[in-house]
Amino acid sequence: MTFKPQIKVPATYMRGGTSKGVFFKVDDLPEKAKVAGQFRDQLLLRVIGSPDPYAKHTDGMGGATSSTSKTVLLSKSDKPDHDVNYLFGQVAIDKPFVDWSGNCGNLTAAVGSFAISNGLVDASRIPQNGIAVVRIWQANINKTIIANVPITNGEVQETGDFELDGVTFPAAEVKIEFVDPADGEGDIFPSGNVVDQLEVPGIGSFKVTMINAGIPTLFLNADELGYAGTELQDAINNDDAALAKFETIRAYGAVKMGLIAHIDEAAARQHTPKIAFVSEPQNYVSSSGKQITSVEIDLNVRALSMGKLHHAMMGTAAVAIGTAAAIPGTLVNLAAGGGDREAVVFGHPSGTLKVGAKAENIQGQWAVDRVSMSRSARVLMEGNVRIPSID
Repeated sequence: MTFKPQIKVPATYMRGGTSKGVFFKVDDLPEKAKVAGQFRDQLLLRVIGSPDPYAKHTDGMGGATSSTSKTVLLSKSDKPDHDVNYLFGQVAIDKPFVDWSGNCGNLTAAVGSFAISNGLVDASRIPQNGIAVVRIWQANINKTIIANVPITNGEVQETGDFELDGVTFPAAEVKIEFVDPADGEGDIFPSGNVVDQLEVPGIGSFKVTMINAGIPTLFLNADELGYAGTELQDAINNDDAALAKFETIRAYGAVKMGLIAHIDEAAARQHTPKIAFVSEPQNYVSSSGKQITSVEIDLNVRALSMGKLHHAMMGTAAVAIGTAAAIPGTLVNLAAGGGDREAVVFGHPSGTLKVGAKAENIQGQWAVDRVSMSRSARVLMEGNVRIPSID
């Protein structure tokens, strides 16, 4: 029997925020992978090493967590007043599918850096020293994101003293602005309400804030779920019954948000919506051993991604948190003490994060112009990724 040789594809392995993934220029992909479809998905699955029943990604570039099973496709933008098109693929770990239904906010921090370093941003827009403003078209959700990338001597500056909880080493600060982050179709709140009652057969009835901002997200109160809101990963991820409960709630929430027609469809849409739970500010010890006190945060938030409690906070979920915190009466806003606010500092399993947003009510509908936060990014490896030939 004759076996086909491996193929090699130019790629860059990057950390962005508290995530990392494999970045590609669309022009560098094999011809059949330059368009969306089964071949592209098969290629990305093989790059990451999925599906992996051992949940290790030993034979691929993935890290066997939702934060590290990520792929990014970039191209020079065809949209007016934009520099780069950004398409994100969340690769399932133990199932053979790539979820294209949402954005990755953390990796957005690396998109601007990659685009500059790979010639996707016009040279006239890159200062010799200062900040390069990269205008990103997020193709999964059709939204604009602005990345403010530091430049030193004409090149992307990656090193610095900015510390991001959930990332071990300091790096250069990249300020990200999510422009008009709400779903473009109708209200930020799909039901029109800032709080609804979610009925989940066999589990219970819960207050929920359903929001389309950054990424569709369901916010619940920690105490209604039987939690304090200060839990770390092991408290949730080592409890199969808890994970099954969260997934069931998420499935019913997805139906109530109008994202799917039946709960059975949720299994093929793991990336969205996200599910999170909130509580008032409380003291706790982060996963790194850092003491977090109630006086330095406005509330606690824990969020699940791809069926597991996230080790820090997804960037897109942080957008949802900032948006919801700015709108009086949401569960996020109430956990933070209620009232009007334009910024919030929340505690997550790895530490704290500040996110800013300003909301206004226009003719009965809430609107948010932009949500901002700071992340960092760094190239980990660049060259070629190799995979067995795909038919």
